[in-house]
Amino acid sequence: MRPTTPTELATALKEHPKEVLLIDVRSPAEFRSVHVDGAQNFPLDQLTADQLPAAPSNDRPIYVICQAGARSDKACVKLMQSGLDVSSVQGGTAACQATGIPVIEGKKAMSLERQVRIAAGTLVFLGALASLVVHPNFIAVPLFVGAGLTFAGITNTCAMGMMIAKAPWNRKT
Repeated sequence: MRPTTPTELATALKEHPKEVLLIDVRSPAEFRSVHVDGAQNFPLDQLTADQLPAAPSNDRPIYVICQAGARSDKACVKLMQSGLDVSSVQGGTAACQATGIPVIEGKKAMSLERQVRIAAGTLVFLGALASLVVHPNFIAVPLFVGAGLTFAGITNTCAMGMMIAKAPWNRKT
């Protein structure tokens, strides 16, 4: 996997617009909210190499993008295992937008990261409250969420995020 800066992507889009294959691996709701002009949406949890359109030119990599870069790195690893030449856009859609790459803006959606923070915070709050009011064993809920967040930080994977990405409001196309 080769990292690509937004500036390098902008150059590729300008010099070879028909040869660039840009894959956005965010949820459909995030993609609908804002995406780089010309990007195609293939959510990470459903991504397989055989569903991608053929790269227009074998000597050009497939660019993979997400919101900030973590999911595109995971997608690149997945696609490289299938023998594809892929490049992860560092900093993701946000960095591309800041660089001045044209984006398509649509209906605003809450980011997956924000949804995870809300869900984790709610579980911790309710678990702690229930341990004080209902039964002390409810303290296991915030302990479990805290352990999950620690694991997510260490491994750069988030089971809660993967589950929330499958929620109906994140699936609407």
